[in-house]
Amino acid sequence: MATLDWEDSVPPARKEEARQLCLPYLKSDRRGGPLRCVRPNSPRSEEGLRDLLALLEAGVRLDALMVPKVESARELLILAKYAAFGVVPQVIPSILDIPPVPLQQIPQQWGTDYAYIKNLADEAGYVFYLEAGPTAGTSRAYWGPEIRVGEPQPALTTGMDAQTNVERLSFSFDKEKKSIPIVFFQEGVTKAPIGIPIPDITPLNPPLGLVPPLPPNTTHLHNTGHLSAAEALMAGLAYATQHSDSVFGDGQLDVAKYGRLLKSRQLVGVRGAGLPFDGLHYVKSVTHEIERGSYKQSFKLARNALISTVPTVPT
Repeated sequence: MATLDWEDSVPPARKEEARQLCLPYLKSDRRGGPLRCVRPNSPRSEEGLRDLLALLEAGVRLDALMVPKVESARELLILAKYAAFGVVPQVIPSILDIPPVPLQQIPQQWGTDYAYIKNLADEAGYVFYLEAGPTAGTSRAYWGPEIRVGEPQPALTTGMDAQTNVERLSFSFDKEKKSIPIVFFQEGVTKAPIGIPIPDITPLNPPLGLVPPLPPNTTHLHNTGHLSAAEALMAGLAYATQHSDSVFGDGQLDVAKYGRLLKSRQLVGVRGAGLPFDGLHYVKSVTHEIERGSYKQSFKLARNALISTVPTVPT
């Protein structure tokens, strides 16, 4: 495995230069070469966020990510015992994740490993899933933020005669789905409750449309009053992330006509659906329907606003 160290091996003044030098190699054809791994700076630092954004915007698909100074030890400890089955953990700590102090709190696991890790992801506004690869007999266990940046897949085209490559595609707009959370925590001296609204836009979840709906609802997260400021903010970010979408798509395609497999958890372009819905969307899920002589996929799309932010999408 070839590991590119962007942390300790690179002086602060040359971090950006190191990223730009390594990206062409990471994007090049990997056939016949070693597995590729990047050791970024801590995700809790500004340079660490720049590292992750550079990888995502370049559309790099790594074989492994060696995250330094990981404090999400619970997820790593649980996933480590599955290494014998070829499961490679990829854990990205939450920026506001606070390790518990044993004298104050000892976390306990209830239920299966999968249910417990999934619940920890939900609490942080993260996702947890298994993805086959990068080599035969291995899987990647990803615990981290839902990533809505990167190189989009070829466009899903509807209503354009011979260029149409989907069998059906429909969209809906539901502004009621969007909600702004207001978290409360106590001021340390006066114990007065302080309410803070939490936005749903982050560097890894940018606007995919130009016209977001005005949030018709605000949700008061009263159960955050006993938490620290950082823990309350994490709860608010988790809620905002899970209630940010207002545009939803549903469709089906024939893999032979589309020309490739549509992958979930990535961006995809849409053409021919009309001004409000054309542009980039996030693929929430894909279901495969395989029969003799037929391979179809049903899919669900989502984004957080109307009208495309890009003039064209890749075809």
